Amino acid sequence: MSAALPAPRSIVIVGASLAGASAADALRRQGYDGELVLIGAEREPPYERPPLSKAVLAGKEDESRVFLRPADWYEEQQINLRLGARAVGLDAAAHVVLLDDNGHLPYDRLLIATGAVPRTLDIPGVDLPGVHTLRSLDDARAISVGLTAGGPVVVVGAGFIGAEVASVCRTRGLNVTVIEPLAVPMARALGTEVGGIFADLHRAHGVDLRLGEGVTAIHGADRVEEVVTSSGARIPAATVIIGVGVRPADGWLTGSGLTLADGVVVNEYCATNLPDVYAAGDVARWPYRPAGGAKTLVRLEHYDNAIRQAENAARNMLATTSGERVPYAPVPYFWTEQFDWMAQYIGYAERWNQLVYRGDPVSGAGAIFYLDAGRLRAVLSINRIRDLGALRKLVGAGAQLDSVLLADESLDLRELARRLEVPGQ
Repeated sequence: MSAALPAPRSIVIVGASLAGASAADALRRQGYDGELVLIGAEREPPYERPPLSKAVLAGKEDESRVFLRPADWYEEQQINLRLGARAVGLDAAAHVVLLDDNGHLPYDRLLIATGAVPRTLDIPGVDLPGVHTLRSLDDARAISVGLTAGGPVVVVGAGFIGAEVASVCRTRGLNVTVIEPLAVPMARALGTEVGGIFADLHRAHGVDLRLGEGVTAIHGADRVEEVVTSSGARIPAATVIIGVGVRPADGWLTGSGLTLADGVVVNEYCATNLPDVYAAGDVARWPYRPAGGAKTLVRLEHYDNAIRQAENAARNMLATTSGERVPYAPVPYFWTEQFDWMAQYIGYAERWNQLVYRGDPVSGAGAIFYLDAGRLRAVLSINRIRDLGALRKLVGAGAQLDSVLLADESLDLRELARRLEVPGQ
């Protein structure tokens, strides 16, 4: 029998993010009634980030709707919400978080949920007015002002954020150029073939895609005027959005003794290598083991993962014996909205040797299955929301599936899941 641990009476969550706020909510729902502090570097209460590159930037959603909870909810739940406070260090031996105002915040349990920060470019002109990254609500506000003034717009990077921003800008009637050093948009996540489908989607909507190109400089007098590419092209720009990825916000943990490897490394219970310290969300790197596959450490920058991992961490932070802990074993999921496509990705495929098409995803209605040696590892569903539950079950099972069955539209995927007696997720 494992030794009992004392129940925590003081929990600190660093990061007033989606993950941080979700963990605070889960702790209260699970009956934790001790001191609970949620600190965040921004002065805004916790909010959702996905709408920033979608509905908020499109002007279709009031920004007040992105906030996770009304301001008075935190007081009602007796959550000490400390905004504009930045963690600068961790003294794990003393169980203390160090703050930028020289404050010391003691804890019995600590959850690190500091998320990620956007990468930028080390080129001349990157600091000119009108050049932006998109990560925060303030970023979205500033970009919206620029878009209202008119284009042209240059988006640097054709990952998910860049592709979504390009879609929104074109929908608003602006001239848009996307510059991407890889061969197709979203190549790292979706692969060259599927990324090519999205390239065709953007071209069909009037996006000027400059693929296989980088950016060497940004020019302007008082604000941005043009972008210079690696081929020497000069592209006029009134607004530039740099979307070249993010890095985990873990710099403040250097020297703390935590294992860091492009994020805070945690085990299957969301626990770090240090006692009483956990991590969740974009900052956490955790062991993912697909059914029938090998374990790999992953760091996922997605809405669904932030919520589910935070809830799992909250439960395990309250465990008083090892037998009460629950491993985090999700079926990864994210979505992207581009033009009139709702694309939902289920699973995690580091490699695959076969793609199977169902329906007509190239035209915006179907699914693309990623198989490795006949075993389903992931699927991208385009405008097929009704199939989501069945797809999650099939991917979660890592089923060995006949490609003919997967491609057969006459066979309902829910029936296929039932035939395989796949358990629910």
